[in-house]
Amino acid sequence: MGVMKKSIIILGTHGAPPRDFPRPEMAEFFNLHSQVEAGKTLEPGIMERYQFLENKMRQWPRTERNDPFYTASTGLAAELEKQTGIKVLLGFNEFCAPDISQAIDGAVGQGADNITVVTPMLTRGGNHAEIEIANIVNQAAAKHPEVRIVYAWPFETAETAGFLARQVQRFNPA
Repeated sequence: MGVMKKSIIILGTHGAPPRDFPRPEMAEFFNLHSQVEAGKTLEPGIMERYQFLENKMRQWPRTERNDPFYTASTGLAAELEKQTGIKVLLGFNEFCAPDISQAIDGAVGQGADNITVVTPMLTRGGNHAEIEIANIVNQAAAKHPEVRIVYAWPFETAETAGFLARQVQRFNPA
């Protein structure tokens, strides 16, 4: 008889800035963020400031009022856990903690030896789902070679279209 596996799902979702984050710091963060996203190398002091602001934003207390996306993501994780019977941890690509790599590390810390990362970002061609999250999963797999870490992506186009068609039918009954 084989050893029982401990599986954990990581719901890797986007994340949103909190609505009550200080406006001047939000503007400063997004100015620096756009430079980083464009591939510009920031001077060390400026990079430290960017990292400070990013960490402050990620650690900002979340409520339904200041971050309805966080609340919805928490609800989706709970429903996914209910439907699969497998523990689900949230990880965010941007703006919110924990980030996806921290969520994976947390799952490993909880004794998981089988981690499946899934995202609600369904469409191919997007940078977050196709490149960023895939890279995070690959780095985590290299960091934790004793753990099976897979990225349950991409979604099959026909299955995604079927999901959307059923949603359309809910709003257009025959």
